[in-house]
Amino acid sequence: MAVKPLQSLARALEVLDVIAEHEPVGVAELARITGVDKSALQRILVTLHAGGWLRPTTEPSTRWKLTTRPLVLAAQARRRDDLLTRARPVLADLREATGETVILAVPDAGRIVAVDVAESRQLVRTVPRIGLVFPAATSAAGLAMCAATPPDEWDLSGIDPHDEVFRRELTGTRDRGWSLSLGAVDAGVASVGAAVLDATGRPIAALIVSAPSGRLDEAGCTRVGKLVARAATGLGDRAGPLR
Repeated sequence: MAVKPLQSLARALEVLDVIAEHEPVGVAELARITGVDKSALQRILVTLHAGGWLRPTTEPSTRWKLTTRPLVLAAQARRRDDLLTRARPVLADLREATGETVILAVPDAGRIVAVDVAESRQLVRTVPRIGLVFPAATSAAGLAMCAATPPDEWDLSGIDPHDEVFRRELTGTRDRGWSLSLGAVDAGVASVGAAVLDATGRPIAALIVSAPSGRLDEAGCTRVGKLVARAATGLGDRAGPLR
């Protein structure tokens, strides 16, 4: 017999995702976003609170926030991740070479998620958070990974393979060897990226350099793009498929 997923657990995980995105958030707003009735939500919230995942705010109208437990769990997973261990000095070197913020992003359940950041030392800089989800069709990370993958193997959400702008950006990414995104994630931010390939040639991650768009003109994007592509190739040469 096929094993069916636990619907109650699936709802609880969905609630955690929504709280992470909208915290602090009350029961009424959670019900509106998730479509789960308030009595069921109350049971989920109390259970997650008892398990140490959530804490209520001290406001008169109780709202909910994540505790540090997800961060602890993520840190433990990151310490065991070989790709992250190898990538960390690459991110640091790329930050020093460009002077800008460098991000490592990986595909996860149809999304592209930032898993490590080497923040620029400049006073004015981009400050992406770990856990940031990049739009697959318009971000430098998404374009880099899609350009390195046959269209029939795209498994990222939010992609319209017939969109002319998307197809044009993919062509430009393949021609240059690196992707470019202007304002897709944040207005006024320019990002340059390249895919990290495993031993089979499939993208397992993307390296992205992110900066205020005023500091990345056409010549700057070209210089940084070549550096990102070289760093991604070097990291990919040592990378195996994620386990």
